[in-house]
Amino acid sequence: MLNKYFRVIVGVMVLLSVVLTYYVSQNWMWFTVFIGVNLIQSAFTKWCLLETILMKLGVKK
Repeated sequence: MLNKYFRVIVGVMVLLSVVLTYYVSQNWMWFTVFIGVNLIQSAFTKWCLLETILMKLGVKK
């Protein structure tokens, strides 16, 4: 269940950042970069802030 929530939230964040980059400001691209770097970091460290937040909210693994 955690994996499903994680994928949906990250997907929405990426799409939102692309829309904001196109319609609002080019600086929103940095949000997309942040998401990508965070995903790469979590692959190496096995720790992700979003996963920790979701688990504290009661989402089961």
